[in-house]
Amino acid sequence: MLRWSSHSAQVIIALVILVLGGTAEARELAAALAGEVRVVTSLAGRVANPRLPEGEVRVGGFGGPDALARWLTDHDVRAVVDATHPFAERIGTSAVTAAKKAGVPLLRLQRPGWQPQDGDDWRWVDTLDEAAGLVGTLGERAFLTSGRQGLAAFAGCTGTWFLARCVDPPEPPLPPKIEILLDRGPYPLAKEKALLSDYRIDVLVTKDSGGSMTAAKLVAARERGIPVVVVRRPPRPAAPAVADVTAALDWVRRTAAS
Repeated sequence: MLRWSSHSAQVIIALVILVLGGTAEARELAAALAGEVRVVTSLAGRVANPRLPEGEVRVGGFGGPDALARWLTDHDVRAVVDATHPFAERIGTSAVTAAKKAGVPLLRLQRPGWQPQDGDDWRWVDTLDEAAGLVGTLGERAFLTSGRQGLAAFAGCTGTWFLARCVDPPEPPLPPKIEILLDRGPYPLAKEKALLSDYRIDVLVTKDSGGSMTAAKLVAARERGIPVVVVRRPPRPAAPAVADVTAALDWVRRTAAS
């Protein structure tokens, strides 16, 4: 950790760091930086009662890359850390464009994706629409963990029964045969194994979110011997990136002190 005099600390704390958040890593980073810099975490506002990070919080979009660039300039932002979900494609793209336009350094904090293990039966697809076209060929009772906003892609799957887990209630269109389970991670392995058994799940659908908070379902599927449809992460513009909070914290401190 950097050490600075009381005068330097006052200067550092006055600097603004924008964290594009909504993930556990974003909350961990904001907590680690509290008291060192002025951290503003931006949340998309798609969850009704989000877990709030330490520091300042703003909710809602910026209105595109040009508006975000103006926000960075107007608020004298020293650096941006994009710690959004790996599937938050729009804000990730806007952030890179806006940071370049405003001349503000940007770092992407992105957890590594999941990797199949021995015994896994994974079927990779590029989109939720592809997942919807495949799921009915693999099973009759699907556990759908791709988020409430993606449920519309499965609305035409008339022959499959779905258990969909979401943080907030979804809106139509929905598959005709569906049960909604409102829950928030992390999800322990014992609970995931019991869920697959109790609901007689024979296929799992998920996005390659990565991380440990929701990975137990993959272990449960492996142990149960059921196939998993995995949606690949969307491409994002090239940007400096790290895979963990420690590396992001070091980068912020170096950038703030330069």
